[in-house]
Amino acid sequence: MFYLNDIGKYFIMIKMSFFKPSKWKILKKLIFKEINDLIIESIPIVAILSFFIGAVISIQTAMNLSNPFLSKSLIGFATRQSVILEFAPTFMSIIMAGKVGSYITSSIGTMRVTEQIDALEVMGINPLNYLVFPKIIALLFYPFVITISMFVAIFGGFFAMTFAGVPSEAYISGIQMDFESYHIIYAYIKTFLFAIILATVPSYHGFYMTGGALEVGKASTLSFVWTSIIIIVVNFIITQLLLS
Repeated sequence: MFYLNDIGKYFIMIKMSFFKPSKWKILKKLIFKEINDLIIESIPIVAILSFFIGAVISIQTAMNLSNPFLSKSLIGFATRQSVILEFAPTFMSIIMAGKVGSYITSSIGTMRVTEQIDALEVMGINPLNYLVFPKIIALLFYPFVITISMFVAIFGGFFAMTFAGVPSEAYISGIQMDFESYHIIYAYIKTFLFAIILATVPSYHGFYMTGGALEVGKASTLSFVWTSIIIIVVNFIITQLLLS
């Protein structure tokens, strides 16, 4: 399990993934494969979830604005703030911990069980560089996914409010109201840290797992739990540092 005494091993794993690199021709293929598997294939599910959750946020905000003296533009404002500050970077990262994290743990864990990692070591290949490094590089593109999530969620709120009879001008005005570019910077700082967590914590659980096929499933579940916990804790720390 991911106890405190494993933290040192975790950081050593990250460090060693950058040493004794494989040939660039091989690494390039691995990186593009990981970009496709971890980033591009995640876009559809992220877009669908973002659209409907953005719609739900706007609907719930509209329901709470029962006072006729409150401007309808507050719906767009609340949706924008919720999406940029918390929903897109944090909530979607927890969802990705289930999709991407489980995939990473199970794929590396299966290689451990079938002794493919041992074979890489026998051939003189650094397995951490071969397996973990391409995933870290691929997930550096993760902010692109979160950008799509932000845009689609805000559009989902606009779509819901159009059918609810809220003037589009009011919603758009709310999106532009008191906009602070620092909030975008804050969101992307969180996203970058979450990307590193999504790449490394599941890799740790997969690479150092022991047992057979049954333990691969257990490692994937444990990976999701700990990745989610670490994301929430890091989210709290970053929020305290950057927004308090």
